[in-house]
Amino acid sequence: MNKPKITIIDTGCANLSSVKLAFDRLGVETKVSFDPDDLKKADKLILPGVGTAVAAMRMLNERRLIDLIKEAKQPLLGICLGMQMLSRVSEEKMNSDENVPCLNLVDSRVRLMEVGNLRLPHMGWDQISYNGEHPLLRGIPNGSYFYFVHSYAMEVSDATVATCEYGEKFTAIVQQDNFMGTQFHPEKSGAVGAKLLTNFVEM
Repeated sequence: MNKPKITIIDTGCANLSSVKLAFDRLGVETKVSFDPDDLKKADKLILPGVGTAVAAMRMLNERRLIDLIKEAKQPLLGICLGMQMLSRVSEEKMNSDENVPCLNLVDSRVRLMEVGNLRLPHMGWDQISYNGEHPLLRGIPNGSYFYFVHSYAMEVSDATVATCEYGEKFTAIVQQDNFMGTQFHPEKSGAVGAKLLTNFVEM
């Protein structure tokens, strides 16, 4: 079987190298690029992201990536902020009272987590919960721990595959058509994270 061509979309964010290194450890070659030809020719795409939705969406716009991503037909995996950008809108605001329009590929919104007396950001290892089967979760037990770092989260919706609870329940894994995302960082989640990335490669 031919090895899939995987392109990590160069969003200019800080976790590009750690995502690429995670695939290197699996023996999977990837290319980091925002060249339209690389994105179109890829068998699979990774959309990483850290930082703010405002800055991330601005960067996608500046690099003329928004339409390319929205028109993608191959499997795409968003990671952390990359997953949040798949939503309709983020309520994360910066120097403005307006919400941040996102890619509108998942019919859900992202908002500041309501965690009561717990600390934000939600940082560290936490459990996910899911019902049924999903290709990303093949061989991963329900209740497995993954590594999270975030203060905003996607609401639970019909597209939610797995949830996590920290003060409230939120979407940990999402899928709408060929667009998937994880709120946690699989590249920082040890063996279970490596298994999830392997599952994505083999989809």
